[in-house]
Amino acid sequence: MLALLACAELLGMALWFTGSAVGPTLAKAWSLTTSQVGWLTTAVQLGFVVGTAVSALLNVADVIPARRLFASAAMLGALANLPLASTTSFAIALLSRFVAGCCLAGVYPPAMKMASTWFRARRGVAVGTIVGALTIGKATPYLAQAWPGVTVQLVTYLSSASAVLAAFIVFIGYRDGPFEFPSRPFAWTRVGEVLRERRWRLATGGYLGHMAELYSFWTWIPAFLVASDVVHATRVGVSPNARIAALIGFGVIAVGGIGCVWGGVVADRIGRARLVIIAMAVSGACALAIGVAWGQSWWVLAPLALLWGFFVIADSAQFSVLVTESVPPHAVGTALTLQVSIGFLLTTITIQCIPPLVQWIGWQWVFPVLAIGPALGILSVRRLGR
Repeated sequence: MLALLACAELLGMALWFTGSAVGPTLAKAWSLTTSQVGWLTTAVQLGFVVGTAVSALLNVADVIPARRLFASAAMLGALANLPLASTTSFAIALLSRFVAGCCLAGVYPPAMKMASTWFRARRGVAVGTIVGALTIGKATPYLAQAWPGVTVQLVTYLSSASAVLAAFIVFIGYRDGPFEFPSRPFAWTRVGEVLRERRWRLATGGYLGHMAELYSFWTWIPAFLVASDVVHATRVGVSPNARIAALIGFGVIAVGGIGCVWGGVVADRIGRARLVIIAMAVSGACALAIGVAWGQSWWVLAPLALLWGFFVIADSAQFSVLVTESVPPHAVGTALTLQVSIGFLLTTITIQCIPPLVQWIGWQWVFPVLAIGPALGILSVRRLGR
């Protein structure tokens, strides 16, 4: 069942970064600025925030069976993604991205809840596997973009088709496990019940520090790699290789899938709070160090970027597991949805902060700013651990 959910999550979350993956192509065709390209991702984040906020307020994840919610949301997301393949309007592209993000609110949080119904003692590695799968799913559009001749239409159609397949996999094959969370009728007070839990607040505080770094890194590391390669190629007198940059960009995001599983295994052994602190400390250190590798050969830059990609997401699933353990069982769905809604709302700000910072201090020194997020997250998680 875990394998089924992981496969479905990998396929369904391919919708997320479709706009970012085709962003460079659209930028040339439509003469977009760097900030406008960033909005192709930010629109998804905003849609996801709206979708999760509505879901939390209406207790959707605790009222509607997770199997039906996931399948219907994935199908609708696939449909919402399709206009990107044919439109010539930037506004329509943004609207398509926004609606797809709204639909993904029914794909991501329910999958974590569904996996948790099958595991108790090993819940960390189970949810880590789910988050690892969605991480690889988010990276797949970049892999497609790395091959010559791939068009915006093909990337869009493939990501929509994968979401449809995810819907069928879950609808036909999934059933709840022995640790199913009880359902209760809708209640306006459920969000307040979650907010009053101190452990939920501390776990979410750490999650916000994590998210402040994560999506800015994921969104802009491909552009950082391309820009660094141009500087290095100019210095040594060769032509930049955009294909290698794209492949490494895919690898940097996809390696986080392995990091999530590793984080789950370690968290189940040493404790979730300790794992989170270790992962955020290493991730923050990579953010501080990567500027030194700017403009160097791939042999220098790629290992550091891959190390960052491994640790930047290794702790992500454990914040969700901490939530499942910190609120009453009947409120788990709402608590998970509320946490990710607040976290992704923050990312809509941090993603858009990068382009002006690039203009101000340049690509070389922009990523060390992201280390602020892990530092603040560690402070919150240390209090939770105590």
